[in-house]
Amino acid sequence: MQITHPNTALRPINDTDMAFLKQVYGSTREEELRQTNWNDAQKTSFIDMQFQAQHSAYSAYPNAEFFLILHDTQQVGRVYLQHRPDAILIIDLALLTQFRGRGIGSGILQSIFTEAQQLGKSVLIHVEKFNPALLLYQRLGFKLIADKGVYLLLEWQSPELVSTIQ
Repeated sequence: MQITHPNTALRPINDTDMAFLKQVYGSTREEELRQTNWNDAQKTSFIDMQFQAQHSAYSAYPNAEFFLILHDTQQVGRVYLQHRPDAILIIDLALLTQFRGRGIGSGILQSIFTEAQQLGKSVLIHVEKFNPALLLYQRLGFKLIADKGVYLLLEWQSPELVSTIQ
C-alpha cells in the first residue's frame, strides 16, 4: 500500500515488535486507566493481559495484514487490515499519544481509501461510541451502518462505488 502522508511508511510487524505494540495498545487505554484507583503494577498487569488477548484475537483474522506505522523512521503506531471480498476492514489503527493530531492517521486512512477505490471495495471499521477518533472518521466520510452496543460499525465508500450501487 502506498502511503500518502509525507515521511510515513508501513512495514510488516514481526516478533521483535511485541513490546512496542503493547506500548501502543497501552496508550489507547491511558485515559480509561487514569480514572481507576489502581497502582502502576495493577495497570501494567491489566495492559499485559488485555494486549495478549487482543493480539491473539486479531491474529485469528484470515487474510489480514499487520503493519507498524513509521514516521521519519520512528515507530509511531500500528494498522491492522483484513481483506474481504467486498471490503477492507480496518481491524485496528492506533498511534502513540504524542503522534496523534499530526495528520498521520488521516494519511493512513487516505491510503486505505485509495487502495479500496482501486479494488472496487468499501472500507469498514468498528469504533467505540466515545472514541475521539469517531469525529475524524465521520469527517473523512465514514457512515454509520450498524450500532452494535459499545461499538459502531462504520463504512466508507468511494463516490464511484456509491454511484454504481444506486
